[in-house]
Amino acid sequence: MTDAPPLGSTERLDDQAAMALALAQARLAPTHGDVPVGCVLVRDGQLLAARHNERELRQDPTAHAEILALRDAAATLGSWRLEGVTAVVTLEPCPMCAGALLASRLQRVVYAAPDPKAGALGTLYHLGADPRLHHELVVEPGLRAEEAAALLSQFFAARR
Repeated sequence: MTDAPPLGSTERLDDQAAMALALAQARLAPTHGDVPVGCVLVRDGQLLAARHNERELRQDPTAHAEILALRDAAATLGSWRLEGVTAVVTLEPCPMCAGALLASRLQRVVYAAPDPKAGALGTLYHLGADPRLHHELVVEPGLRAEEAAALLSQFFAARR
């Protein structure tokens, strides 16, 4: 984790500070060939988890930043119910991740860049606001979107 306060630290994170940590996590992903996406989970301003994509590293199709962070936070809290938790993510979650965020009973998602190819919290779908599902999420898009989009653009430009 880059520049993150240690778990259990009394340092309180607001959305801006949490997004800075998520962006720092995203910058780690390309070091092992993964798409630069980072996710930080926070409750009451306290850091619970900070992860980045590891699909290539682990050869695991589910090793998205959000899924890894959810697993870490559940282990830290000793519960799969992550009530009162905010996910701060550099890219709008895909359907798999949005579903996992919903299943965890997470309260809120703040994301940076929209995902026009797989965004499931407002761009292509909005699973967080579907009244047919058992839970709804507060979704706040656009925080530091340009910075997150630039990381993604640089990553994919280098691969072409």
